[in-house]
Amino acid sequence: MDLRKLKTLIDLVAESGIAELEITEGDGKVRIVKAPVATAGLAHVAPLAMPAAPVMQPAASAAAAPGAAPPADTVAAAAHHQVKSPMVGTFYRAGQPGAEPFVGVGSVVKPGDTLCIIEAMKLLNEIEADKAGTIKAILVENGQPVEYGQPLFEIE
Repeated sequence: MDLRKLKTLIDLVAESGIAELEITEGDGKVRIVKAPVATAGLAHVAPLAMPAAPVMQPAASAAAAPGAAPPADTVAAAAHHQVKSPMVGTFYRAGQPGAEPFVGVGSVVKPGDTLCIIEAMKLLNEIEADKAGTIKAILVENGQPVEYGQPLFEIE
């Protein structure tokens, strides 16, 4: 595929409402993905996700008195630092299939330690710890797709 045709396709994707275009021509294949628009002065904008199924709560907890203590699991989760996905891609716990995972629950990490890999558009991106501590939870299964801003690990 020549550069003019490629440029035309990129312009079409940029101007249209589609987020992704993949074209196969002969034995060549091109995939164009529109990046989310970042606005100056704003933090990152997370892409839209599927709405979660509603959770049915007992009437007593729904009508909790104002000023009541939050549930214990909410307090515990708030005490842990979450490492979130910086991109959309596929989550991998190890550097290659069959290899030992980078970290597990109970692993002690320091800033800069590799926690996992996220594959995005055939690029392997190492995700590093941004805080020292102990891994308390791994929130994503190996090989699972992840969204931007999705919690991956909890560090205490």
